[in-house]
Amino acid sequence: MSIQRRTLLSAAAAAPLAGGLSRKARAQANTIKIGVLTDMSGPYRDLAGPGSLRAVQMAVQESGITGRGVTVEIVSADHQNRPDVGSTVARQWFDRDGVDAIIDVPTSSVALAVNGVTREKNKVFLNSGAAASDLTGSACSPNTIHWTYDTWMLASSTGGAMVRAGGQSWFFVTADYAFGHALERDTSEFVRNAGGRVVGSVRTPFPGTTDFSAFLLQAQASRAQVIGLANAGGDTINTIKQAAEFGITRGGRTKLAGLLVFITDVHSLGLQTAQGLVLTETYYWDLNDKMRGVATRMNLPNGAKPSMVQAGCYSAVLHYLKAVGDMGVAAAKASGIEAVNKMKAMPTEDDAFGAGSIRADGRKIHPAYLLEVKQPSESRGAWDYYKLLSTTAADQAFRPLAQGGCALVR
Repeated sequence: MSIQRRTLLSAAAAAPLAGGLSRKARAQANTIKIGVLTDMSGPYRDLAGPGSLRAVQMAVQESGITGRGVTVEIVSADHQNRPDVGSTVARQWFDRDGVDAIIDVPTSSVALAVNGVTREKNKVFLNSGAAASDLTGSACSPNTIHWTYDTWMLASSTGGAMVRAGGQSWFFVTADYAFGHALERDTSEFVRNAGGRVVGSVRTPFPGTTDFSAFLLQAQASRAQVIGLANAGGDTINTIKQAAEFGITRGGRTKLAGLLVFITDVHSLGLQTAQGLVLTETYYWDLNDKMRGVATRMNLPNGAKPSMVQAGCYSAVLHYLKAVGDMGVAAAKASGIEAVNKMKAMPTEDDAFGAGSIRADGRKIHPAYLLEVKQPSESRGAWDYYKLLSTTAADQAFRPLAQGGCALVR
């Protein structure tokens, strides 16, 4: 009898535990977990970083999915612009922490590493921060969507505009990693196809230097009409500042082509230094009322306005949660490929990018805007930095589907 009594007591004690585990399991089954993997401390902090985290939080709030009984958890980490760190975090998130989707990931070398891990684990990767067009080309994945911009689009818009304006000879100052290489490659192709020529290039350490003087002097010595800056964030800011200090563009014979310039870069440079720069963005907070509404609701510290990367994080997560709501949490968690397929099947629509779509290669399609930085006298106040030169329609802004070499394209 004593053995039977102990057994009964054990069963009685286990019953509430089993109920607790069941409730916990049910809660986990109805929870979507999103990881914001970004640069919190390096050269891309201002254009991504905490602002990207805020953008994701805003998307969750506005999605309405939590009002339908779904829990959304958000975690974040700093990848330190290192592929090994980024891939390690991604594996830990997927294997141990139950993350279903990773968002942002500026720095193309890190993004390419995370792209591979996400495919291996059959999760979802929504890239907003990295630029390498390889993400929808040779490295395309059924688990990845490349959301905001890429090197082909930048090369076509900014590079093409500079060549049409008379910049026939080019020298590149290139960040020595996947993004810089891809941007130089794609822009060089546009320059040559337009009848221009590339007279040289120099690779700069990334990360690891803030002194670009020797590289700029080498570019100046080439006597190229255009110095193409195939870098981004803090590196672009330092390069432009140092070019001004050396008087490289004085007299107008040599022009700088900021192939990837963000509004946060212009803010750091100031209009006196940045005026006249021609650049391309896919989101600018002051282009229309809906874009202004996004900036107002995001409410970044110190009155800052969102970069296109931060706007992309908002847009991508909003669409992902629409797909989750439509297909159901269980199905979305079970297969990242199916979640991405659902996103591709649904038209995109939000206040940051308007109407759009997602192609078979994972490329998100929307318009691109060629912009010029205003002179100080033209600006009405803080963050009023751009004037619109032209708009490239969504179906023309990105590399044609058949030209990318993506294995997903039949």
